[in-house]
Amino acid sequence: MSWRLALPLLLIALLAGCSGGKPRPSTSHPGATSRSGSSSSSGGGSSSTSSSRGGVNDDISRPQSSRYRDDTDSVPEGLPPEAIAKLPEPVPKVEPRALYGNKTPYSVLGQTYNVMPSPTGYVERGIASFYGNKFHGYKTSSLEDYDMYQFSAAHKTLPIPSYARVTNLENGKSVIVRINDRGPFHDNRLIDLSYAAAVRIGVWPKGTGLVEVRAIDPSQPLTAQTLPPPPPPPKPASPGPGIFLQVGAFSDASNAERVAQQLRAANFAPVQVVDAQINGRNVRRVRVGPLASVDQADDVTSRIQNMGLPKPQVAVD
Repeated sequence: MSWRLALPLLLIALLAGCSGGKPRPSTSHPGATSRSGSSSSSGGGSSSTSSSRGGVNDDISRPQSSRYRDDTDSVPEGLPPEAIAKLPEPVPKVEPRALYGNKTPYSVLGQTYNVMPSPTGYVERGIASFYGNKFHGYKTSSLEDYDMYQFSAAHKTLPIPSYARVTNLENGKSVIVRINDRGPFHDNRLIDLSYAAAVRIGVWPKGTGLVEVRAIDPSQPLTAQTLPPPPPPPKPASPGPGIFLQVGAFSDASNAERVAQQLRAANFAPVQVVDAQINGRNVRRVRVGPLASVDQADDVTSRIQNMGLPKPQVAVD
């Protein structure tokens, strides 16, 4: 379920609100015309009230179906990837926390999130999606205008604003983004990229990608902290990063095996029980995978939840 459906709740939680309208993509960008139809994005995106441009009132009390001028998301036509390649990435700098978008804790769709006090040391792998025309010009959670031609992103818990390097684990391409939005609240998504960022690292046109998100400390020199992780040496027929679903982490071995047997009996395969340490404690992680695609991971997640088991967490190895 797309997190945008929970926008009224999120905006209340984030103390955000204003009115306005949505423009078409700016003609100052080559090929910036829009087309109808659904976008490649598979969930996540902008916590959007709107600016006063465009003449359409954006009343946050209205249902999602009538808030935006477009019914579905889309991408601009005719903008070649080489034009995106020429756009400058943001230069990380020390900025005060935004007045909006940093309320903690906050709740969306029954889930509670705690905004991190600092981005320092944050590194996580997961699934990225992106958002485009439908939200271009609307307000993000920080009440900045969303510009799909800037290198920005939405994240559930990193402080706003903050900076991160996002690396596509399937091709090694990376980009620095400025976090200025909350989301994505679609199951299994780690970060929602702007259209430009998605094009830069190859998440577009596929729609989703397996990525590493590494926070950048603007107070430190832009040295190795901004460099993408070096790609592994090529191997013949070497598989790419895999998607796993962690169903639980158990200190009791019998509990871990009981859950694993439930999954095997339901024909989930392969099911692994992996030893690990969390905060100095020995635990056994029950995981399903590797899974062949993001769509399969979404489907398996729903099936596992329907069994009454805990909601799985995505792990990319």
